[in-house]
Amino acid sequence: MALTLSQPHPLPRNPGMPLDLSWVEEARVNRTAVERRVATLPARRTVKKAWQAAWLLHAVRTLDLTTLSGDDTPGTVRRLCAKARSPVRPELLAALGVAGLPLRVGAVCVYHEMVPVAVEALAGSGIPVAAVSTGFPAGLTPHRLKLQEIEASVVAGAREIDAVISRHHVLTGNWRALYQEVRDFRAACGEAHLKVILAVGELGSLGNVYKASLVAMQAGADFIKTSTGKEAVNATLDAGLVMVRAIRAYHEATGYRVGFKPAGGVRSAKQALDWLILLREELGVEWMQPWLFRIGASALLNDIERQLEHLAFGRYASMQYQPLG
Repeated sequence: MALTLSQPHPLPRNPGMPLDLSWVEEARVNRTAVERRVATLPARRTVKKAWQAAWLLHAVRTLDLTTLSGDDTPGTVRRLCAKARSPVRPELLAALGVAGLPLRVGAVCVYHEMVPVAVEALAGSGIPVAAVSTGFPAGLTPHRLKLQEIEASVVAGAREIDAVISRHHVLTGNWRALYQEVRDFRAACGEAHLKVILAVGELGSLGNVYKASLVAMQAGADFIKTSTGKEAVNATLDAGLVMVRAIRAYHEATGYRVGFKPAGGVRSAKQALDWLILLREELGVEWMQPWLFRIGASALLNDIERQLEHLAFGRYASMQYQPLG
């Protein structure tokens, strides 16, 4: 099963729609059916050898290469941006038979403070800078300050905003408040694309994950994202399946395509393939492209390179080799 490596193209943005409370409140999720479906994914579809290399190279194109640590420095961010420009070593690409392949990640994701550094380091590359926002990761700062943070990151050059919701709106079933919150985030973003972070591990149930997904899309989200990566439970295939089925239902109802981003705990090449297979099975090849699918990760690229090395040379790179170190 081959994947194309074409360049991204713009799609019409999801404009949102008036809040349809009946659609949200009537939604139900069968946890047993979700778990059964997720359990079948690895058995139903696998990729091996040359196909696996193609899928892993494609996974690189979907990465939101991320650094969100309290000890981030301008030097850390510049090194990350250099890796974003050339995510796989040229000699490894040559060994795989794809020398000169134009390969870059989907975005570089940083805190607001580091947006100007990343914008400068990525100048001319076409790689967008994504800024986490709205009181990331807890989302408990005042609403006015959340909007100001978004606006400041956009002015600084961020082309994508990863915004956390107020989880208490979901936990109390206050769907109108959640809708208005996300609607305000979208307005503050302007031309920057909005990725709405649900923090699925803190929403209490898969039913709440589905409903929050619907509300975020109705409010104009360009992407819905699983997690901040800072919760105890982050991206799981169960929550991911629920979210992509909400995306499918929204597309069927409105004609607009909303993107999906798993983030938090995605560290191995095998996990990246699992997420790509989920998208292929549930939404089709178009949703596997970087304009509709991203993986938020920091350590994942290291393992992808190790697996590509094994596919190319029959051996793994030394664990002492750290491309991002």
